[in-house]
Amino acid sequence: MIVIYDAAAKAFSSPGHPERPARISETVRMFQQQKHIQVEWDKPCEVSNRLLLRAHSARHLKRLEEKVDFDPDTPALPKISEYARVSVGGALAAMKAALGGKKAFSLMRPPGHHAERERAMGFCYLNQAAVCAEEALASAVMRVAVFDFDVHHGNGTENILAENRDALYCSVHQFPCYPGTGRESRERCFNFPVPPESPAKDYLDACEAALHRIHAWQPQLLIVSAGFDAYHHDPLAQQKLDFGDFEKIGRWVREISIPAFSLLEGGYSGNLPDCILAYLKGWEG
Repeated sequence: MIVIYDAAAKAFSSPGHPERPARISETVRMFQQQKHIQVEWDKPCEVSNRLLLRAHSARHLKRLEEKVDFDPDTPALPKISEYARVSVGGALAAMKAALGGKKAFSLMRPPGHHAERERAMGFCYLNQAAVCAEEALASAVMRVAVFDFDVHHGNGTENILAENRDALYCSVHQFPCYPGTGRESRERCFNFPVPPESPAKDYLDACEAALHRIHAWQPQLLIVSAGFDAYHHDPLAQQKLDFGDFEKIGRWVREISIPAFSLLEGGYSGNLPDCILAYLKGWEG
């Protein structure tokens, strides 16, 4: 398993914010101590404006350089544009590994799936999954699917990819919940909303249905927006998944036998490293 990591992922923070550096530092420590999977470390790729402009507008890239908060959850931290670019670079490095026949996980922050073409929101500044999907489709890949099991709907990924006939987006998420989208599906964007306080089986059934739809569509590349905030002790939602459930999701991703890479989205409990390890154990097999 290739794990993409750079110290830039720990270099920024906002006091009291749940999207904190410890999410990464504690997970790095876990990887260094665990003996379940063999880890090969790699670094993010360089990211050009040309790549970012596949998913975002020039106006948005300029706005990221300004020192004005986007919303209370998404502050204009010093150098946040630079750190968000490195996070995109992590996803691109993971994609490169996947296209080379390897499994790769991008252990970077900030996350990205709420970032829209012209808007940063929900802890997200640049949309890694959408940038990678558009870049893959602009090169040699004919069809790309995104499987997003973060407990919050990836409104940004859906909105960016909705008009691309060669991209499929499937999201399993809690509804109602932030950002209030994802109740219904639309062409090539399939949403699987799960009510708060649902049994874990309901969330897992939705994940299985989403992956069946992806398998039937037969993409050449699968991007997994791996959020772990459906964990039953996560402070930002009300779902009931445990470690074994994330391992099962990882196994299902492996069993559909599509070249795939995963990137970290949400997950804000102190047990995030154990959730990630469980998912990767299932995916590694």
